[in-house]
Amino acid sequence: MTVKVIIFDFDGTVADTLDAIVSITNHLAKEFGYKPITPEEISQVRNLSSREIIKESGIPIFKIPFLIKKVKENLRGDIQQLNPVSGIKEVLTQLHSEGKILGILTSNSEVNVRDFLNNHEMQDLFSFVFSANTLFGKHKVLRTIMIHNNWESQEVIYVGDETRDIVSSKKINMKVIAVSWGFNSEEALAEENPDFLIDHPRELLEVIGNLKEPVLFNKKMF
Repeated sequence: MTVKVIIFDFDGTVADTLDAIVSITNHLAKEFGYKPITPEEISQVRNLSSREIIKESGIPIFKIPFLIKKVKENLRGDIQQLNPVSGIKEVLTQLHSEGKILGILTSNSEVNVRDFLNNHEMQDLFSFVFSANTLFGKHKVLRTIMIHNNWESQEVIYVGDETRDIVSSKKINMKVIAVSWGFNSEEALAEENPDFLIDHPRELLEVIGNLKEPVLFNKKMF
């Protein structure tokens, strides 16, 4: 079955927000009781899953929702200065012109995402934007989106930059494209066995094009 719907994560996948988020979380470290990340530690952190990062930080689980809320609020002040990932706008434009339905499912706030899209004249490329107020429950929102639109899992593919994106997609038998230009490293993503692992936005076009035919392999395509 041909993929007709492509759902994207936002931070690190469409928007280049890594530096801003690291800066914000470091600023909030004292308030929430965890150690700031030094520039030297970033590459090490990129090899960890979200659960491992939480465990290593020592931040109590009950504080996580409050931390996420604060990060969203602080990110709002930076949204006008943030840029799309290099090359992603052109790829999204091409996929949209081919008749693909594009959407966003993110842990960021809907207002942040829509302001970003408007600022970069990308708002017309996406049919929907959903904000999931959870780190590990994206699969539930993905399932809801499919049920609401009468989409089969074979018709939809998710694109994300974190290991949790892969885990969520697998829980509902949805194909997932992992991108190495975002938060998690290529090595960390590969360990979760995504259907595809790519290094540049333009590779999305080849992956989606090849899905018109049965795909009998996984992991890194290029």
